[in-house]
Amino acid sequence: MDRLIYTAMSGASQTLSRQAAVAQNLANVSTTGYRAAENRLQAVQVQSNAQQKGLATRAFAMDASSHTDFTPGPMMLTGRPLDLAVQGAGWIALQLPDGSEAYTRSNSFETNANGIVQTRNGVTLQGDGGSISIPPDTRISVGVDGTISALPESGAKTTVSVIGRVKLVNPPLSELVRGEDGLFRMRDRSAAPADESIRVAAGNLESSNVNPAEQMVSMISLARQFEMQMKVLTTAEANDRSATQILSTR
Repeated sequence: MDRLIYTAMSGASQTLSRQAAVAQNLANVSTTGYRAAENRLQAVQVQSNAQQKGLATRAFAMDASSHTDFTPGPMMLTGRPLDLAVQGAGWIALQLPDGSEAYTRSNSFETNANGIVQTRNGVTLQGDGGSISIPPDTRISVGVDGTISALPESGAKTTVSVIGRVKLVNPPLSELVRGEDGLFRMRDRSAAPADESIRVAAGNLESSNVNPAEQMVSMISLARQFEMQMKVLTTAEANDRSATQILSTR
């Protein structure tokens, strides 16, 4: 009886993990640049030292891996110069406080009090030579290769100066892992090399690639699956109670 309980319990536990991933996706439907997550499960056959091994079909459900859907999301036109959308494959590099790099497709940037370009969460945008600082009283434009140019708002308005270039990378997707902050990093924590073939579209934002209808269907399916597994546990408890009553009457 305990074998049935543990088998159903492992399935129910992993179903809850998948439900948590679906709930996270639904919570980030409107998060720019978000990539949908999925917990993939694996059936592991139960190993036993008993003489009677039991049925070969008896297996536990185990968490195999956390998969990320890297499909690009739809573009939204905003007109803001510091809204940068990567066209096709590629990532925007960020400089973390500890000096390491992280990568994102969430691409709405702003400047702090010192003119440093950063994310809305305060993470610095990585340029070809470090952080990128925008001088005051200038109007900026971003080229398709990530080059940021500045045009003075006063004085000689024909003098355009290049103030930096956004670091764009395209590492193998198998080498990227998602952190708890939602940013992606190289598996070995190294810095990916810049890729000059990547193109960006200024004045655009990339929406989340989460399909709300698909995620709702998954949520309903997982809820029914969890209900079935709990019913197996209830049935096992009822069978155990009936067996105990039969033994107690002898």
